[in-house]
Amino acid sequence: MRLLVSKARLARRFAASREGAAAIEFAILAIPYFLVVFAIIETFLALVGEQLVTNATDTLARKLRTGQISNTITREDFRKQFCAEVSILITCSADEIRTPQKLYIDLRRFNAFADIPKNIALVPNGQYFDLDTSAFGFSPGGPSSINMLRVYYRWPVITDLVRPYLTKIRPLDGSMPSHFLIVATDAFRNEAYQ
Repeated sequence: MRLLVSKARLARRFAASREGAAAIEFAILAIPYFLVVFAIIETFLALVGEQLVTNATDTLARKLRTGQISNTITREDFRKQFCAEVSILITCSADEIRTPQKLYIDLRRFNAFADIPKNIALVPNGQYFDLDTSAFGFSPGGPSSINMLRVYYRWPVITDLVRPYLTKIRPLDGSMPSHFLIVATDAFRNEAYQ
């Protein structure tokens, strides 16, 4: 009987004790809290990266439009100039400059503004899509030509919590995407420079 009373008293004392409750509550809530914090930070960095790619696209389009970059520039040199513009957050290796894996540049000349594609070229992949790079070109126009510069960058996503909501772009092999696609486009007519 005495043992039963002792166990009941011990159980009441344990239930009434509040020592360590904050530590236990924090342990329970820490993982979801930090996932949300990391998702917010990652989304912020992705938006900054998107603005960086857009600004670099605008800058290089302006240089093409004004003749500061001539139509004799090579694809590799143009990619080097683009990489120099985005080097604050995005690094381009020598391999990336030679063969695109994350950064894709589509620069083409058109006869009329109406001929410029309005949609991003995507290849269906079940309920997802992947980037169709088969129509990409590199043809900087000369004076008074109509051009489109479209840049794609596969921004890496680390926090699995937000990855499915950021992109419907998935590699053709069906694997889980580890990026979301940043797209920046400029359509312009070159000045009549000499």
